[in-house]
Amino acid sequence: MRREELVDLNAFVTVAQEQSFTRAAAKLATSQSALSYTIRRLETRLGVRLLSRTTRRVAPTQAGERLLTTLGPALDNIAAELSSLSELRDKPAGTIRITTSEHAANSVLWPALQRLLPDNPDVHVELVIDSGLTDIVAGRFDAGVRLGESIAKDMVAVRIGPNQRMAVVGSPSYFARHDVPRSPQDLAGHQCINLRLPTAGGLYAWELGKAGRELRVRVEGQLVFNNAAMIIRAAMAGFGLACVLEDHAKSQLADGSLVRVLEDWCPPFAGYHLYYPSRRHPSAAFSLLVDALRYRS
Repeated sequence: MRREELVDLNAFVTVAQEQSFTRAAAKLATSQSALSYTIRRLETRLGVRLLSRTTRRVAPTQAGERLLTTLGPALDNIAAELSSLSELRDKPAGTIRITTSEHAANSVLWPALQRLLPDNPDVHVELVIDSGLTDIVAGRFDAGVRLGESIAKDMVAVRIGPNQRMAVVGSPSYFARHDVPRSPQDLAGHQCINLRLPTAGGLYAWELGKAGRELRVRVEGQLVFNNAAMIIRAAMAGFGLACVLEDHAKSQLADGSLVRVLEDWCPPFAGYHLYYPSRRHPSAAFSLLVDALRYRS
């Protein structure tokens, strides 16, 4: 294969993945007109149309989808192998892209990066804050962070944080008007603040349990948010009970602006894990980061 053909194929994969000539051109550090010419040249050479263009988006045709399915992983493997060559250098080097939640970034990733990066100036890290369960392969991330151990079978999972717990909380002003719930069944008689899940779009069912008994409780109330900070703010204002990560409400519980209930129904569960494809050949920089993040109880 000629070098020109490889450049054209890489340009096609980038446009197809970004679904935008503007974003793809910025990523490839070229102009939109030059990128459009490259794609037309590739389509002419292959004799098929690879991309369908509208005023709002760009999407692969059937032929384009077939080519993308084959090329995407192959180019990712090439990029990974090139990155792994940094192991031959005296010092780890390269860029590591991680998709993570805001809480994990603040509580786990950032403290580790503060310790690691000053002594490794050639290591660069990009954190993309996203509460959804991002497809790290499609998004071309090196790794992702999520709670628990629900990691796909083709992924390597490394524990990077301690166990977590949920906390059911309400304000003193709310409990001045309502009885304290003694069991999950009592939640049916309370105003509760719901969380809209970022992936499926449904409402989070409160996960409670005790003595081996596990419950998923659907609650009702006036407010729904997709952000923990707003849920806590509404709970502090007396709009109802909230079920949040214990860490999210730590300061409010300490100063008394929120009161915890049903604590015996909130068992610990596995904390944050870093996950990445098992077929990935880790670079020296990536291995260094994993070791810095690895949780040691």
